[in-house]
Amino acid sequence: MLGKMGDEILGRPLEDVVKEIRDIATDTQRIEVKSSVGKDILPTLSAFSNSGGGILIIGLSEREGFTVAKGFDASAAQNALVSRCNQMTPRVHPEIRIEPFEGSSVIVASVPEISAHEKPCYVTERGRYGGSFRRSGEGDQKLLQYEVDRLLEEQRPPRWDEDPVEEAELADLDSHVLNAFLESQRAIRPRTFADGQETALTRLKVLKDGKPTLAALLAMGEYPQEFFPRLTATFALFPGTSKGDIGTGSRMLDSKSFAGPTHEIVENVVSAVRVNMREGGFIGEVYREELPDYPLVAVREAIVNALMHRDYSPQARGTQVQVNMFVDRLEIMSPGGLYGGVTLESLGTAGQSSTRNERLATFLESPALPGGALAENRGTGIQVIQTALERALMPPAEMYNDLTQFTIIFRKRRVAPTERYATAYDKVKAQLESQESASTTELMEKTKLSRTSIQRAINRLIEDGIAEPTEPPRSPRQRYRAR
Repeated sequence: MLGKMGDEILGRPLEDVVKEIRDIATDTQRIEVKSSVGKDILPTLSAFSNSGGGILIIGLSEREGFTVAKGFDASAAQNALVSRCNQMTPRVHPEIRIEPFEGSSVIVASVPEISAHEKPCYVTERGRYGGSFRRSGEGDQKLLQYEVDRLLEEQRPPRWDEDPVEEAELADLDSHVLNAFLESQRAIRPRTFADGQETALTRLKVLKDGKPTLAALLAMGEYPQEFFPRLTATFALFPGTSKGDIGTGSRMLDSKSFAGPTHEIVENVVSAVRVNMREGGFIGEVYREELPDYPLVAVREAIVNALMHRDYSPQARGTQVQVNMFVDRLEIMSPGGLYGGVTLESLGTAGQSSTRNERLATFLESPALPGGALAENRGTGIQVIQTALERALMPPAEMYNDLTQFTIIFRKRRVAPTERYATAYDKVKAQLESQESASTTELMEKTKLSRTSIQRAINRLIEDGIAEPTEPPRSPRQRYRAR
C-alpha cells in the first residue's frame, strides 16, 4: 500500500493505481506520473502543496504507456527529488519511498498540503507571482496575481473594508442610520467618545483620514455604488438548468441588479427570489401551510453571508454577488473563496469562524441598522441554513470553493403529490377577492407578477365567471373585481 497520504487519497495498492492511470492514459487531480526528476516537477510540487496535496510516482514513462522508464535509477531519483524540494519556498517535505514495481523500482512521494498561513508554495527562482501553481484536473495551473494575493491574506488579516473612500464625504452616509449607530455605540462604549464625536468616528472606523471607510459606506451609505458601481448583487432567472438554455426566445426570464447599502440589497434580493419561486402548500387541520421552493430564512442568510464575507480588495471591486435561479436550483456566488482556517469540511461546525471583513461585520451586527442587525457574525450562518433546509425536508446546501469564488447551491424542493402551487391564477383571484377592485398595474405591484401573467390570469378568471371588468373593453381606466 501507499503511505499515509497515499492511503487517504488512493486507498489502493500501487499496482491498482498504475492500472487505472494506464486505462485512462493520463494523470489525475491527485496523482502525477513522471519518468524522471526534471525541472518540470517543480510546478507539481507547488501545485500539490497549495491545493490538497498529492502523490508523485516517478520512474514510469507516459510515452511508453506508463511502463517503467528505461535506465531509471530510483536511488539517484530520490536524491534528485530532495534537491528539487529544496528549490521551493517554503521547502517541500514529502514522504519519499522506493517501491518495487514490475521487476524494477519506482519512487512514490506523498506531497502534503501546507498550512494556509504558509501559502503560496512557489518555485523560488521564479518568485511568488511567477512560480505559484495549483492543481486543476490532471495538470498544474499557474496562479493569477489575484489568487496569490488572496493566499497572502491568510498571513495577515485583510483590511480592505477599512480603506478610506477618497471621493466620499461624511454627508454620503445616511445621517439617520449613522446617528442611531453612534448612539448605540455610545451606550456600550462610552470611553470611545471621551475625546469627542470626531475622534469616535475615527476610532470606530467610520472615518479614516477624514473620509468614510468602505465598510461604513456599505453598511450606512446613502448610495455606495456612486463610488463603486459594481458592488451590487444581481438576480437572474433562467428558463432551464443552465445559462445556455433558451426558453421562449429569451435566455433569461428575469434579470435585475440591486444597489444601495447592504441591508437594502439583501431585502431586495430576497424579495426577487420570493417573487420568482413557486409556493406550494397543503391543507393542515386548521389552515393551509405554505411550502416555498426555498426556505427564505436560508436564502436570506446565504445572501447576507455572500455580501459580508465577499472579497472587497481593489481587484474584486468590479465583481458583484450573483444570485441565479434555475428550474432545479438556486445558486449564490460571491467573489473570493473561504478565508482563514475555515474549510468546506469545517463550515457550520462549532468553533469554526473566520471573518475576512471584520469592520463591515461589526457594522452589520449593529441593531441600529434599518430593520435591526443584519448579521450575528458568530459562525452560525451555515448552521441556520442547513437547519432551515432540514426542517423543510430538503437536502443540505451544496458548497464549492476556490481562491476566486465561493458558491452555495440550494436544490429545489420536490413537490409532494398532495401539494399544489399558488399560480398566477390563484394570486390574482386572491387579490380580487380581498378588495373592491384593482387595475392591472395594482395587481402587478401586489403579486410581483408580469403584466402578461396578470392578463392571462384575468382572462381565465373572466372565462370561469369568477371576475369581471368594471369598464368597457380597451378603457384606459379598466379595473377588475370579483363577481
